[in-house]
Amino acid sequence: MPPDVIRSTPARLTATAAAKLPRLFLAAVGLVYILAGLFYRDPWKTDDVTGLATMLTALSGQQHAWLLPQIGHLAQAQDGPLVTWVGAIFIQTFRPFFELFFSPLDSAIIASRLPNILWFCILTASIWYGTYLLGRRTEAQPLALPFGGEPAGRDYGRMLADAALLLIVATVGIIWRMHETSEVPAVIACQALAYYAVARMLDHPVSGAITLGAALGAAFLARGWVGALPLMLAVPVIFLPGGLLAGERKWLIVSALICTSVILLWWIPAREFGTYWTTSWLQWTKHAFSLPRLHAWINVARDLPWFLWPTWPLALLALWRWRGWFRAPHIRIPLGFLVAATLVLLFNTDPFEPEYSTLAVPCAVLAAFALPTLRRGVVNTLDWFAVMCFSLTAATVWLGWIALQAGWPHQIADNISRQTYGYDVHVAWPATFIAGLGTLAWIVLVHWRLHSHPKGLWRGTALSAGGLITTWLLLATLWMPVLDYIRSYRDVSASLAHALVLYRQPGECVRTLNLGSGQRASFLVFNDITFSFDSRCTLLLQQVSPHSLATGTADYANHPALWQGRRGPDRHEMFRLLRLKPAS
Repeated sequence: MPPDVIRSTPARLTATAAAKLPRLFLAAVGLVYILAGLFYRDPWKTDDVTGLATMLTALSGQQHAWLLPQIGHLAQAQDGPLVTWVGAIFIQTFRPFFELFFSPLDSAIIASRLPNILWFCILTASIWYGTYLLGRRTEAQPLALPFGGEPAGRDYGRMLADAALLLIVATVGIIWRMHETSEVPAVIACQALAYYAVARMLDHPVSGAITLGAALGAAFLARGWVGALPLMLAVPVIFLPGGLLAGERKWLIVSALICTSVILLWWIPAREFGTYWTTSWLQWTKHAFSLPRLHAWINVARDLPWFLWPTWPLALLALWRWRGWFRAPHIRIPLGFLVAATLVLLFNTDPFEPEYSTLAVPCAVLAAFALPTLRRGVVNTLDWFAVMCFSLTAATVWLGWIALQAGWPHQIADNISRQTYGYDVHVAWPATFIAGLGTLAWIVLVHWRLHSHPKGLWRGTALSAGGLITTWLLLATLWMPVLDYIRSYRDVSASLAHALVLYRQPGECVRTLNLGSGQRASFLVFNDITFSFDSRCTLLLQQVSPHSLATGTADYANHPALWQGRRGPDRHEMFRLLRLKPAS
């Protein structure tokens, strides 16, 4: 690259600003992030328990359930088989060990969440090494200072890689999703792996192309075209003529062959042995995309800024500051993934958090490249904002917990009690102790920032990541029993199982009416209750709202129920078990 182009780079940085972030801090951030809230809780509706149900169905010996994800006898066609395969293998491998300490059900739940650690490791390793490869390149280097003192290329690349990793960890919207037993962590990991593969193709095109093909195929197996299209459309954008990767386009044939082989190795037997499932999959895929709708995009405009906070403002700033560098790999590659994901989101029928998550990785990478272009005053302002924002959220979590336990402040306590009706208030002392340690760690981090005046440019991202993790840790310790009570179906499922023991006659099957997939999965997971699609079944499990039942607008509203149940705090959902005459 010509020297005059290098001098025009918007990045301004000294060697002290690229100081090495302690590896122990980075490791601690990653461990607390993924372990907090992953275990010692029930699977919750909808995606969390649905993923576990497909794993348990595969292990139940049901025909083709390994090949085609199912919830009992219901095709879970919107999910590919990858998460089911990995989760079922982990359950089969580790459940016997966990059964030495826990019940068989809890052992299966714990084992099913171990893949989340795998997906998180793929995500963080890919985003770190991909950004490091791009950040140490000549095009991304900061302006050479008149008397020297600019960082070395490797130090600069390492600083950007650390910032990108901390920014993906600090992304508000994905922290809950990364702890679900669903396809979302796998899709995010596949996107990060594809990003790393493309960055690697700059220096090692063959191994990069092989990795890219594997990432594309895995994304398809994780969530079909919804998961794979953002990556497949990003490749043509990144490899457009004029960029440094244009000369490596020939290696994309290798990627295409590997991706196609992975898909066909699953699709051919799936189509042969599961017509019902594949037909449902094609129908779901067809309805997953449509022309852009105003209502859907109003929801996107409302939710997406919160989901991608704090990376999206910095990502936009990076595009503005590096606007003359769109051909450079460190901008073109993440921009290609961002453009493709946005395009797929635009044509999604009902975009929500699983679709929003495809924007997280490119936004975090672009945000990292925005940091060297910021003035010192702006960086300090962002630091102060992170300190105030997350100190406030942590204090709010503690205040709500105190109100729950002590009934003070009264207004907050009254609001919480309405949402937790029937909950037996108690203090879990081990969890409270961990919450106290997490809060103390945040105070130490803030004290370090205010009194040590660190020069490292990663200090703001460290504060954002640390603050979000502290808030998440407090929720995962202080509030986990409450969240379990509100979102878990364990108790209502046990009550239904007891009712079936009392009322179901030998050989009698149970069909459903208006039962959601999350509820169906919960009954399967907690008590192995499966439902039939046979209209001749005399027992019917009906899901209704209390309001429709009270007003008589629900089906069979006046029919006597053998059993009815609901979760204590849920005012919109009720289940009724009826005995009807068999349909003809």
